[in-house]
Amino acid sequence: MGAVAGLRELKKQRTRAAIQEHALRLFTEQGYDATTIEQIAAAAEISPATFFRYFPTKEDLLIQDDHDPLLTAALLAAPPDMPTVAAVRKAMRDVFGNMPEEQLASIKVRLRMIVSVPSARARAIDNIMASVDVLAEPLGRRQGVPATDPRVRAQAGALIGAMTAGALGWVGDDGPGDLRDVVDDALAALDGLTG
Repeated sequence: MGAVAGLRELKKQRTRAAIQEHALRLFTEQGYDATTIEQIAAAAEISPATFFRYFPTKEDLLIQDDHDPLLTAALLAAPPDMPTVAAVRKAMRDVFGNMPEEQLASIKVRLRMIVSVPSARARAIDNIMASVDVLAEPLGRRQGVPATDPRVRAQAGALIGAMTAGALGWVGDDGPGDLRDVVDDALAALDGLTG
């Protein structure tokens, strides 16, 4: 039974990735606004109804990814006595360290579109707020306090803010270097705020 569930989940991940890949190609070729859900579904060889099972909106194609559960697991696996910023930096390196270049390139395309498409930018704000909740959960567990603790939420907000600032700098004007290094540097800047 577990193997069947694992295969089903793998198929869902592949379908989701294929939909995003075709959507990004179409967005690049003909523009975000000119690309329809029907065109994306046809390119991915799925129905529009199937599209909506994976992505509630067109903006979600740019926003959603599978990184949050991986980052949560990596953060919880970090040594319990490791300082918070160091643990998050380690989790980021663990998740993104061996990411293929084509996946990083896809992230860059998605981020550029988020910045340039007003409806995607608005949806990104919702995602940032949700990310604070997601990150507060493992931070709270590591610290032995509820995720609703104001200190934990402040830490989560600062960490998400640093990662967002680093990523936005990376996509602006053919941003510098590698996403992993830029985000790591942004997180490292928080170390100085606590000392």
